[in-house]
Parts: sequence; structure tokens; C-alpha cells
Amino acid sequence: MGLKAGIVGLPNVGKSTLFNAITNASVEAANYPFATINPNTGVVAVQDVRLDFLSFLFKPKKTVATTVEFVDIAGLVKGAAKGEGLGNQFLAAIREADAIVQVVRCFDSSEIIHVENSVNPERDMDIINLELILSDLDTIQRRLDKVNAKARGNDKQAIVELAMLQVLKPQLLDGIPARLANLTSDQRLLIDQEYHLLTNKPILYVANIAEDGYGSLAQNAYYQQVLARAKKEGAEVVAISCEIESQISKLPDQEKQEFLNSLGIVEPGLNPLVRATYQLLKLATYFTVGQDECRAWTFHQGMTAPQAAGVIHTDFQKGFIKAEIYHYDDMVKFKSELAVKEAGKLRMEGKEYVVKDGDVIFFRFNV
Repeated sequence: MGLKAGIVGLPNVGKSTLFNAITNASVEAANYPFATINPNTGVVAVQDVRLDFLSFLFKPKKTVATTVEFVDIAGLVKGAAKGEGLGNQFLAAIREADAIVQVVRCFDSSEIIHVENSVNPERDMDIINLELILSDLDTIQRRLDKVNAKARGNDKQAIVELAMLQVLKPQLLDGIPARLANLTSDQRLLIDQEYHLLTNKPILYVANIAEDGYGSLAQNAYYQQVLARAKKEGAEVVAISCEIESQISKLPDQEKQEFLNSLGIVEPGLNPLVRATYQLLKLATYFTVGQDECRAWTFHQGMTAPQAAGVIHTDFQKGFIKAEIYHYDDMVKFKSELAVKEAGKLRMEGKEYVVKDGDVIFFRFNV
């Protein structure tokens, strides 16, 4: 679906190390449709036990997971909104991303110099968030200059937009990102549809902890700073050691689990990061199954059956007739499609059906 999560962070916080791990873990382009991989992009499979189970039952020739695309965005320094450092490149890249994954350093090291000369996660988060707000304020002010003139001429749409901007600007000045601003539902819809504000994008924080920090998060004061800030913002936090993830991603598959076991870790930290990013983008998964292929498909939560069919091919949406659907949970319970059907759990749904996460679907269409 072309959805991207932009990885951001100050210099020397582990952003590049994390991206290198993601790049090493990237799936082959042949494993998902219609994708072009740029040098600064990594596409990672979403690990899903449901797909594993369906593949175990159907034993297909090929199994294809859903993916999340991560984009490595140039490092940020103070003054980015004014063009300092690679600020313009940084902000332009974020504007093209659908969500922000902000890496925050949560470990001490005498060998890795911090750009601010000390480790302080809350301050680092403030620096990045402030630069995003300053960029949005510039966008808002330029828009205000245009809308004011139209509003004075009694342009109804301009009057509505001006009222929204006059509510939003003071909140941005107070350090409140657009996604948390107190707006009416209509104003929120206007922001979502007409603006590309950086602080309106959903955000996920990655707390980059020390290599031996997995077992002591409750005692990690740096991590607790990130957690407290994220809770205040209604954001999610994933704690991983970017250095460990980089090491894991370079190992042969048979050695990865042994290495994880030696660290007392159940799975690589990239897995929960990818899943959290997937959820951050308000994505969900439906499945198509058969002897040739079992595949997980990404769709936006709230899509109808024809829209979800269009994820596979536009012809499926245009010629949609019906969808044969049962839920993954029913397959877990009954173990075969025949048993699912005999239990009355296989049903036909029409154009108004809203697809649910975990649906197993066969689309009927005519073109």
C-alpha cells in the first residue's frame, strides 16, 4: 500500500544502527507486490502467528506476509526548521512519511558522544518535537496570510478554515502538537484532509537501551522518562537495543534463536517494533488462503469488502460481487474449511460489509 514510517532522531542516538538492522532484515522485493526499494528504505515483514498457522494447515507453495516500509531520514539538529544542518531535507522527508518513529537514546557511553553532551531523553524528545512544531507554525502562518484575505471577502470556506487556524496556532505556540490539539471533529477532518502538518502524524518512540538493559527497564531512569512522556501524549514506546538488533540481523537464521536464548529474549526487538508501527498506521490484516499461496494483506481499518478487494487489484474492486468470509478464530477452532462451513461459520457478504482484522476472504468478482 506504499505506507511509510520515517525513522528520526538526533545524531548518535542509534537511528542509523536501527535502520541498518531493518535493512539487513528486509524482505526480498519479490515477496510483495508493486514495490520499489530505494537505498534509504527497508521493507520488513510483519511476523504474524495467524499466517504461520494458516500455512501449516494449507501447506501452500508460497507464504507471503504483510510488510511495513521504513525510511531512514537525515539526522536532526537544533534549528532544522530554519534550515540548519540537513534540516530542510529532514523535514521534507518527514512530510512524505505516514508516521514517525522517533529513536531516543537511553544508555550511557563514553565512546559515543552525545550531540548535546549529555544523555537526557526528555530534552532530546523536546528538541525534535519543537522543530516539528516550528515547521508547522511556518506552514500555518503562510496559510493564515492567504485565508485572511479570502475571509474578509466573505468566502465561506475561508471563514471556516480561518476559525480552525486561529484555534490551532495558539496551541502550537504552547508546544501542543496538532495531533493532540483541542479541535472540533469538523476542524480535525479539515486538518487531516487539507494539511500535511508534521505534528499531526502519529508517533512511536523507540527507547534505545543498553545491550544488557532488557531485564532492568523498571530501573532504567532514561527509559522511564520516555515512557512518562509517551503516556502523556497517548503514544506507544518500544524498548530495544539497536546494537543487539544490528547483531541479530546479521546472523544466519539457525543462529538467531540461539543468540536470543543466550540473552533471555523471546524474539528480536524488531518484531514488536514492526507490529507497533503497523498498528500506529491504523492498519489491519486479512488473509487469502489456498494450496498455491497463503497471503496476508494489509488494509486500512474501516475498509468495506470492495475496498479491501482493491488492495489485491483494482479489477477486484470494480467488479466486486460478493465475498466468502470466515474468521481466523473459526479456523483455529474447526481446523478445516469444510468443518468451518459445516458449522455455519462461512458466510457471504456484500458491498457494505466492513472487513475485520483476521478475516479469511475469497472474493467473487466479474470484469
